[in-house]
Order: sequence, then C-alpha cells, then structure tokens
Amino acid sequence: MKNEKKKILVFDDEKAILDVFTIIFGENGYEVEISETSHDIIERVADFQPDLILMDNWIPNIGGIEALKLLKENEDFRNIPVIYISANSDINSLAKKAQADDYIAKPFDLAALETMVEKLLFVH
Repeated sequence: MKNEKKKILVFDDEKAILDVFTIIFGENGYEVEISETSHDIIERVADFQPDLILMDNWIPNIGGIEALKLLKENEDFRNIPVIYISANSDINSLAKKAQADDYIAKPFDLAALETMVEKLLFVH
C-alpha cells in the first residue's frame, strides 16, 4: 500500500530551524527530510520525491537561488512547490529570482508557515 503522507524536504544550514521543522511538520503528519547543503539538490529530490520544498537563501555550497535554478531546469522536478526562507529584507525579489512559489521571512510565524505549507500541498 502506498504511503499517503505528504513529504517535505527542507534545505537550511541552521540546525535549530531544521529541528523545529522536523518536529512541527512531523507532528502535523508530514514526512520530513532535511539537508544542510544545497549543492546536491537534484539527487536529494530524486531520492526523496518531496511534495514540497522549503529552501533557505543562505545555504552552503551554491545558495538557495542557484539550487532552485537547478531544480526548475529539471523537467521532472520543476513543478514541486517551493517556499523560500530568508532573513533578508528583500526576500520578495530573492524569492522571485529563485522562482519560488511563496516565501516567508525569518524570524517567521510558525502558524503562518504551516498555513502556507498546507495551501501549497493541497492546492497543487
């Protein structure tokens, strides 16, 4: 029987944020996988097959924008919804440049993020 749990892949280099996401989304019934680097985004996405990606702007190796360019150039993965995360005050233009579906600024309101995740997972 196919597992119907929605899967979220989180790219962030802040361990505390990864822990919070793992706990919160795990409690909400999602399967969560985390990565502290983004250079291997295609391999990670191919292995995990996420329904949604949370991508931090400042992440080691190639950064969020470059990682998402790789993702969006890939025929198999370009339609996976992405929420872009950044403490940068210009997050709106960063998210556009990254071709993200939505964005949230750090520090974020967890309830707002949960709502955004649900909207993208169940509308797409």
